[in-house]
Amino acid sequence: MVQEAKEIIHAIQDEYPDDYAWCYGCGRRNAKGHHFRTGWDGDVTVTYYDPAGDELALPGFVYGGVIASMIDCHGTGSASLALHRKNGYEPGDGEDPPRFVTASLHVDFKKPTPHGKLLKAIGRVEEIHPKKFKVNIEVEAEGEVCVTGEVVAVVMPENFLQR
Repeated sequence: MVQEAKEIIHAIQDEYPDDYAWCYGCGRRNAKGHHFRTGWDGDVTVTYYDPAGDELALPGFVYGGVIASMIDCHGTGSASLALHRKNGYEPGDGEDPPRFVTASLHVDFKKPTPHGKLLKAIGRVEEIHPKKFKVNIEVEAEGEVCVTGEVVAVVMPENFLQR
């Protein structure tokens, strides 16, 4: 039986303007996406995810691409949370947060990730430049680290959506 996902009250992804909320991993406007939501838990960031029945690598184990996507979105969301807080705001304040894109993504699979278990991504954010943040992430299932990752995220350029 899958544990019930813990609720993040004020996820940074809920604050992204509509034009920037289409990501397959974390976009609230993408009906077919995963809807990863990232928030603060003290001085670390967290994302919870309960993989659907068809997100399998093999029976009993979560497909690694889903976990990589979770790490990717958790990293950019964590960077956004950190810069938003540095700017004096928190999710829910009514201020649009900065939007980040992934500059690099590194994932290490430590052990098979069991299916049917609530996944928890925990991020620790380090500012490495005023517009560039590194996030170290662990993904746990039932308190055991299955995957680690690192995301380097950069502030999305203002002209990013212009073609």
